[in-house]
Amino acid sequence: MLTNRIQINFTGCLQAYVTRILTAILLLNTGFSTAALSFYDHHAFSPEWEKLTVSCYPGIINRPDCPPADAVDDKHIKQLYENRSWKHISKLPFDPLELGIQARSPIQHARTRIIGPTQDDGLRSLAAKIWMIENAQHTIDMAYYIFTRDKAGYALLGALCNAVKRGIDVRIIVDSIGSLHPTHSELRAVETCAGNAGFMKNENSEITKNRARVQVVIFNALSKVTSWANRRSHDKLLVIDGHFPDKAIVMTGGRNISLAYYGIHADGSSDPTAYRDVEIILRPAVDDATDSATVGNVSEIYYSILFLNKGNKRIWPADNPDTERRQREKAQQSLEFFKSQPAMQQKMNDMNTYMTTGFRDSKVRLAHELDNLSNVRVVTGVAENKSRNPNSITYILYEVSETDSGSKSSNVLRIISPYLFVAKYFDDDGNLILDGAKEVHKWLDEHPKGRLEIITNSVLTSDNIFAQSIIDMELGPRLLLSPELSEAWLSSLNDGEMNPALVQSDEWKKQVNHPQIFIYETGRLDSVKLPAGTEHYGKLHAKFITGSEYGFIGTSNFDYRSRLFNNEMGFFYQDDQLSQDLIDVFELLKSTSYRWGSPEWLQMRREVMKLKGMKGWSVRHQRGIYKFMKATGIDWLI
Repeated sequence: MLTNRIQINFTGCLQAYVTRILTAILLLNTGFSTAALSFYDHHAFSPEWEKLTVSCYPGIINRPDCPPADAVDDKHIKQLYENRSWKHISKLPFDPLELGIQARSPIQHARTRIIGPTQDDGLRSLAAKIWMIENAQHTIDMAYYIFTRDKAGYALLGALCNAVKRGIDVRIIVDSIGSLHPTHSELRAVETCAGNAGFMKNENSEITKNRARVQVVIFNALSKVTSWANRRSHDKLLVIDGHFPDKAIVMTGGRNISLAYYGIHADGSSDPTAYRDVEIILRPAVDDATDSATVGNVSEIYYSILFLNKGNKRIWPADNPDTERRQREKAQQSLEFFKSQPAMQQKMNDMNTYMTTGFRDSKVRLAHELDNLSNVRVVTGVAENKSRNPNSITYILYEVSETDSGSKSSNVLRIISPYLFVAKYFDDDGNLILDGAKEVHKWLDEHPKGRLEIITNSVLTSDNIFAQSIIDMELGPRLLLSPELSEAWLSSLNDGEMNPALVQSDEWKKQVNHPQIFIYETGRLDSVKLPAGTEHYGKLHAKFITGSEYGFIGTSNFDYRSRLFNNEMGFFYQDDQLSQDLIDVFELLKSTSYRWGSPEWLQMRREVMKLKGMKGWSVRHQRGIYKFMKATGIDWLI
């Protein structure tokens, strides 16, 4: 069982402050000295607090930057405030990244629910994010790989600005590549909202002496020599009130911050071409206490580790009042625009009920690939790298799949990923150390009633011609075809794919109709992208795995970049009901797909080849693109 494989026992004193409790949990069994723990236990407050306490002496109570006369000096909020403060790596007594890698995350009970891949779900996802921000009572933590300066991005900034004004402490992380921009003026502007910030409240809703802030960092900033440009934060994470179990909400999954993910255009009209994605919402169990290790506070601690990564750059307002004012106004206008749309109004009106009903009772464990951010031998040292991080998605997946696969003779493993690759690793001397395709076939041989089902993009729905080339020229052939048929398929367009002697042969039909391996690619011949088509299939972007006893949902595409270079995160779970929810999503997407190698799939590819522009050209030249990537090694970087 998952519990037996990856649970951790907690020992030691758990009687201190909320944040110290969780820090102690993370430090247990890691070998760190007590000095590291004491770092989180002292009362050395941030420069902002020191300035506040010096200038706001008794009798000065009307200044906007001073707490009201009846503000309470709450030790828990004070400690939380300090732990959330940005600090340069040189000011820390240890590397938070190493702490996060070595310390096992706990298994927890949580309430969970899925936001699915339909266009309606996309709009609900945007409504949920706005609702979560507007209903936060203490803290907000937001990290996204892609944060786009469109109406969706500005709307969320408007909600964040309003939040800090009512006393909510806000932290933001965006990736320097995924959210590339020369100025980030919109993020600098939202920091200026703290000029009118309210004061944080404690659990009893009393105003404290800690004034809310907006702190923005750029992950592995390109302008910093200490950052690694090729190591990205692919996180999509929103944590609300993480350290308050009765209020905490966590959301993660595949959706970035961009209109392209939410099924709505900038003018408010419906967008049926949006990414088809999946997210999970988690809340602490109903009986979780303040001193418990909940899904909320573990997620916030994970966020803090990401926030303090040594390659990050803290950005500040640009001292350009006119630009900042225009950016703030644009944010408020975007927020009000979406909230005025009838479809969004309906979703927002339903959100109180949505966030309190329909949840599953699940066991969950947060997993990540923080080790990818610091490893040098990411390709040749895969085995030791992943075993070094007990929270690694790849490592845990291997561990639990061994247990899960042995428990039922008829196990079905379902995988959805837009850019799925089958791993093949070599050591420093060029010796093959792992062949994912051989491992799959070995597992199927040992479990004759087992089945692997995969859904990924097709040339019709993919937004990445390079990744799709690997899927169609490597994933499918390696899992389904013999070496002889693979060589024929890859030889050339005319001698392979367009050759009836190959794709209409009995041997081809037998191999692509493997009784245990089913690879589906989204999109069909009635797509609007093809002549006379009427149906929209969007672009697949969901990423999750479901097995017979476990599952995973998060940000990883399970390609080489996700496994080796990016930080990724998500949650493993045990829950039959949640599994069934994801199976329903899987079956929905399968109903809009063709099986790899089938006559319909081949015909769809031929129709796409006839299209003008990059879409048609890339399919006609897919073999050349694939062979170029393999020859140059850039397939590891896609």
